[in-house]
Amino acid sequence: MTEKEKVVVGGERWKAAMGNLTEMGANLDSLQKFLSKKAVFVDDETFSRASLASEQARSIKTLEQRVETLERELDAAIAAAARARTEKRQAEAAQKAAELRTQEITKELENTSKVFKLHMEELRAKQEEISKKNSEIKVLEAIIQTLSRKDSGGTGE
Repeated sequence: MTEKEKVVVGGERWKAAMGNLTEMGANLDSLQKFLSKKAVFVDDETFSRASLASEQARSIKTLEQRVETLERELDAAIAAAARARTEKRQAEAAQKAAELRTQEITKELENTSKVFKLHMEELRAKQEEISKKNSEIKVLEAIIQTLSRKDSGGTGE
């Protein structure tokens, strides 16, 4: 049985009990009215008992109303608690989804960083290779210039 069904069944029981109390209160009110119109009070004791019955009827009616109010408040509190539990579950699910997304993004950033480092290493290696080739070219240019000078200096002699 779900919480909602329990609330409905509990509410029906309360309503039935309240109906019984209302009927009893109405009977007591009728009896009080009847006694006040038709009865002849013989002595103080009989009057005291009738007054007591009247007070009890009023107390029962007041208690009935209080029970109805408390029943409505209890129903509202149960419904609010159920909504709060649902909202909590939704918030927890959203938090978990956000955490998973954060992990995915973090992994993606880590992979991007690794790829970037590899590319940087490749670029440095290519830069060193270019620098070596540049040095070799300068050496070869110097050799060519030296040979050119010797050739131009040797033919002129």
